[in-house]
Amino acid sequence: MIGLAVPVILAEIGWTAMGLVDTLMVGPLGPAAIGAVGLGSIVFLAVGIFGMGLMLGLDTLIAQSYGAGRLDRCQYWLRQGVYLALVAAVPFSLLAFGLTATLPLWGLNADVLAVASPYLVVVTLSVTPLLLYAAFRRYLQAVNLVRPITFALLSANLVNVAVNWVLIYGKLGFPALGATGAAWATVVSRVYMAAVLYLAVREARRGRAWIEPGPRRVEWDALRRLLVLGGPAGLQILLEVGVFAAATALAGRLTPAALAAHQIAMNLWAFVFMVPLGLNAAGAVRVGQAVGRRDREGVRRSGWTALALGAVFTASSAVVFLVAARPLIGAFSHDATVLAIGPSLLAVAGICLVFDGTQGISTGILRGLGETRIPMLVNFAGHWLIGLPLGYAACFWWGWGVQGLWLGLAAGLTAVGTVLLATWSRRARAALADAPLADAAG
Repeated sequence: MIGLAVPVILAEIGWTAMGLVDTLMVGPLGPAAIGAVGLGSIVFLAVGIFGMGLMLGLDTLIAQSYGAGRLDRCQYWLRQGVYLALVAAVPFSLLAFGLTATLPLWGLNADVLAVASPYLVVVTLSVTPLLLYAAFRRYLQAVNLVRPITFALLSANLVNVAVNWVLIYGKLGFPALGATGAAWATVVSRVYMAAVLYLAVREARRGRAWIEPGPRRVEWDALRRLLVLGGPAGLQILLEVGVFAAATALAGRLTPAALAAHQIAMNLWAFVFMVPLGLNAAGAVRVGQAVGRRDREGVRRSGWTALALGAVFTASSAVVFLVAARPLIGAFSHDATVLAIGPSLLAVAGICLVFDGTQGISTGILRGLGETRIPMLVNFAGHWLIGLPLGYAACFWWGWGVQGLWLGLAAGLTAVGTVLLATWSRRARAALADAPLADAAG
């Protein structure tokens, strides 16, 4: 588990580090720029992450095929996943552009809106490379080739920093584009990541005795099967990311300083969550491979190992959030109001980190079994029926401000983590007796 998880975790850290770098590099432009970049990023992710989630069916199908020794089926599902990415890129791009047009209706602070709209227009151009990257990544993870993923994401951070420096501040003869320059850096970085993983896939196929997967045409039945698995997984991620996007939009109705504090704390929280997210991916692969081998004990051992590792890490991170909140916020902004608000948000995050990690990892190991519908339903109930309504009431009705918004989100995460842990416990006891092996390898 650790051998697979560590490179994946490093890759996830590389992914979220891009958001941290963007926030740091636009920091000198002021709280409005910090808030606008955060708002634009999470609105885009609410769309892009759903598209990437459609690729999560590849985790189940390729990992189970690999566990069963069917390398030809691994290649087959990769090819169909690439077709799905190209097909899905069109509607998701249109949706992101449509959301940009609605931003003036959101009641945002005028200074934030002026920066967020052009940022979101530009970053939407990265939909296609992002979905292709997701398809290549799911394949490489499922066949235990994770180093190229780590290299792609860590090196993409260097690309991101360089392009940010040039375009945000107008270096080397380029115009100073401000926050919009950070959006162009994101586009360039995502094109780079997709290209690196494409080359890694080609090299992997050349270096192993792969069996030709068959016809190169689109097989609509295969795409439907990917959607049956990936659709609920994508919706689950959309529901989770979407609730944070909604919370960010609500924070945008407050002062720029409150939104900036919210965004900084959210970035730090997301950075820590990359470890459970890496364990989510590693757990899905290891559980899926054990299912393919029909290894009942391997299924249970893989899932519980991922959960235990996640619990140790998130508990340790919670302590750091609680004792070092002000220095962490101060690394991003010296604004007095931001420094006054931010530490209380990190305290809330610290309290619920263990539950957040549990729900993230449980989603992955359930996906390894082929179960994607229950996490979707649980996320909907926990985040949208409990967390967001409670946060809205605390923020705007009870007058607790952005801190109340975060308390509501924490309550939702706690509920989701508890229910998904119980779901995994029940499914692990019945592993392979009712796990939907279907015919991933057949």
